[in-house]
Amino acid sequence: MSLLEILPIRMVAEPDRVVIRPFHVVADPRPRPNETNRAQRIVKAVLDMDMRTCQSELALVNRDFGQRHWQTRQVFMQRYEQLRDDMDLDDTMRDERKELIGAYFCHEYSYTSAALMNPSVVPHPDQSGMMDGALRVVLSLRAVGEGHISSIAFREGILNHQGGFDLAPRPPFSIAARETEAASEANGMVTTAERFSEASLSGTVIFPFTQQQRNGLEDLRLVRLEDEQDGPIYCGTYTAFSGSNIASELLVTRDFRTFELKPMSGAAARNKGMAIFPRKVNGKYAVIGRLDGENLYFLQSDDLLHWETGTEILAPIYPWELVQSGNCGSPIEIDEGWLLLTHGVGAMRKYAIGAVLLDKEDPTKVIGRTAQPILSPSDEDREGYVPNVVYTCGALVHNRRLFMPFGVADSSVGFSFIDIDELLASMQHG
Repeated sequence: MSLLEILPIRMVAEPDRVVIRPFHVVADPRPRPNETNRAQRIVKAVLDMDMRTCQSELALVNRDFGQRHWQTRQVFMQRYEQLRDDMDLDDTMRDERKELIGAYFCHEYSYTSAALMNPSVVPHPDQSGMMDGALRVVLSLRAVGEGHISSIAFREGILNHQGGFDLAPRPPFSIAARETEAASEANGMVTTAERFSEASLSGTVIFPFTQQQRNGLEDLRLVRLEDEQDGPIYCGTYTAFSGSNIASELLVTRDFRTFELKPMSGAAARNKGMAIFPRKVNGKYAVIGRLDGENLYFLQSDDLLHWETGTEILAPIYPWELVQSGNCGSPIEIDEGWLLLTHGVGAMRKYAIGAVLLDKEDPTKVIGRTAQPILSPSDEDREGYVPNVVYTCGALVHNRRLFMPFGVADSSVGFSFIDIDELLASMQHG
């Protein structure tokens, strides 16, 4: 539609963006009696090296990889410490030997080698130094690497006072957030992760930690949620994929330095794509979800981690959405009501983005909706990892314009602006 302004900026999958990840040695399929396993044999071989050989091998590793990563020594030592606890190693050995052991149990992982897609956006918690009319923002991105493993990446940017958007410079290194705590709770394993103090948020990646997440953290829908007691929190649902089962989980952070990853429960948590309202509605938390895989529902709960059933508010009626409809991120509060971006799937499984306006006091009431998509796959942007798809996991309003990052063919991320008044005028009402 003519009301959409597409920016010339494009983020693409980058195979050269690599992080150091733990390498887990596969257990021997048929271990021989009275022999150590493969991991134990590797450690023993390093322990048996004379110090000159050990130092030479470590120097080779650092020459090959030291310029490609941030503080490899710290990463290798951290990996050694994990092995020390698991294998009951003697901690009196010299640091060079510890680092070499850690290096044998690490590998490089290209976390965006396959795809980069499905962004969401929230105001940055740090607005220091911003000019009047400008807003610093945080983007979340779904990055897909080898084995179709999805992780959560971040990028910072500024909506400038002139009405444009500037991406923050990309840091030279990417670093995986480290797990600092894991605890079993009623819903499952809760994990706390931290980014390194020296690491930029734009270079931080959150990888799966638990068995339920092992094949991916998919489609984070970030929102800035007002908290009456302690100020705003940043949270969002994502899909945890085990390789065979999906489940909704919740990421929570206050500062984008410490992150909690929490399983959710209830009938609604068995579905993808729950989008949290940015504040309570009539005294309760609220989400837009899809309980049946086809229609949109309004749900409420006293507990952010537990969601049951709700009220159907939107069903597919237009040709471009007949297969299914879903949300494209959290509802956005404007003067006229709740602005909700939606996605529709039509013929040939083509994904397009539309919008609806919900009543502010009673979000089960639909005030208006777009009869035509506001964004569809274009001829020059149809090809990619998954063709014929445009998709977003969240947008925000700034200076009466909607800023919407969006995924293209599950391969790249584009950016757009839409004038709010023009968008509302394009909707069908009644």
